[in-house]
Amino acid sequence: MGFKFGMHVGVQYVSYQDLKRLWQMADKQGFEFVSTWDHFYADPAPDEGGPCFEAISMLASLANVTKNVRIGALALCVGYRHPTVIANAAASIDHISGGRFELGLGAGWLETEYNDYCIEFPPIGTRLDMLEESVQIIDSMLTNKTTSFSGNHFSVHNAKCDPKPVQEHLPIWICGGGEKRTLKLAAKYADAWNVPYISPEDYKHKISVLKSWCEKEQRDPDKIFRTVNVGFYMGSSEQDALRKQDEFETLYGERVKTQGPGMLLGTKDKAIDRISKYIDAGAEGLNIVVRAPFDWESIQIFQEDVIPAFK
Repeated sequence: MGFKFGMHVGVQYVSYQDLKRLWQMADKQGFEFVSTWDHFYADPAPDEGGPCFEAISMLASLANVTKNVRIGALALCVGYRHPTVIANAAASIDHISGGRFELGLGAGWLETEYNDYCIEFPPIGTRLDMLEESVQIIDSMLTNKTTSFSGNHFSVHNAKCDPKPVQEHLPIWICGGGEKRTLKLAAKYADAWNVPYISPEDYKHKISVLKSWCEKEQRDPDKIFRTVNVGFYMGSSEQDALRKQDEFETLYGERVKTQGPGMLLGTKDKAIDRISKYIDAGAEGLNIVVRAPFDWESIQIFQEDVIPAFK
């Protein structure tokens, strides 16, 4: 399996027309995976705010306007929807896409969204318990004729998901980097794992933790596809790269210290060098995180010059 490139697209502060243009651009050349995130607000966000499209409806549209790329969610928050709703949505999107959908699941973290929408924001341990119950219910519903499950947070009785996905097995991703629980859940349940905005050195460490959990769960770590999300601030020229770095530092503020190592900065040569380090660390795929306003020129350079360097 060769190294796979994906595009993770923010659905905030953007028109639907530009989203469609970007998805179809990715579908034509280089990229093998396109995903969206599941947020009601952007984070970080400009002070004035702005529009934000809903994730599941956008995934259905993404499925409909592309033909080649695998598509997915990185990740749907299990705190926002009952797992039965997620399972049925996943199966439906898989039919729209002709069997190209991959389902990412996460415990949720952006407390502002929970509070503003009056959704309970429990402690992280409880949210991870909810994630574990959800993945069991969803996997069963996508596979079995009926599902019954009694948990502390979610319960179902003879629940049906019909039609089943087009794929014989719809891949489920666990997203996040928590070493005590999230990576354990990935080792136990996931077909793929993704973590965002960390350095190659930290990514290598996370993989070692994942492998140790796989050993405890008696799971072959090579059965879990490993990817990383990196912020896309690559410039089309040296001058543009400096402007992009200023843009990143202004938007992220104090978070530059923690998330800066997980960004693609500089020009294409620096991006190629950085991606090589993720490959050396053990990544099997990398998704550039693209936020509006989209830099069409830099994205095209990435498609035409960066991706081919790894083929």
